[in-house]
Amino acid sequence: MRKTVLIVEDEFLIAMDLKFLLERRGWCVLGPATTVGEALEQLDDELPTIAILDVTLRDGKVTPVAEALRAQNIPFVVASAYTSPELIGGDVLAGALNAGKPTEERRLFAVLEQALQS
Repeated sequence: MRKTVLIVEDEFLIAMDLKFLLERRGWCVLGPATTVGEALEQLDDELPTIAILDVTLRDGKVTPVAEALRAQNIPFVVASAYTSPELIGGDVLAGALNAGKPTEERRLFAVLEQALQS
């Protein structure tokens, strides 16, 4: 099975670092999307296996993207410095695994695997 991941992150260097780490491990990366609008357009084009979401983007909270993913039964994780991302992005983020920010490689892949198995 081809593993695809949508990166939703508006900080260029962080997005590129995630993209590099994932591609090095054989993942096909969609995005990075830097806005809610771009992320939703990406979902219209192709559904990923999983998504990595920044909580706060240039054009607002990632909430509509998380809701769209949940509606399609696509798992997602957040990459956030917030200890309780749901307080910022709403209930749809409650219980989402957090890869942290900055994101450490081993933790990122552990969180992705855990999200895919649940």
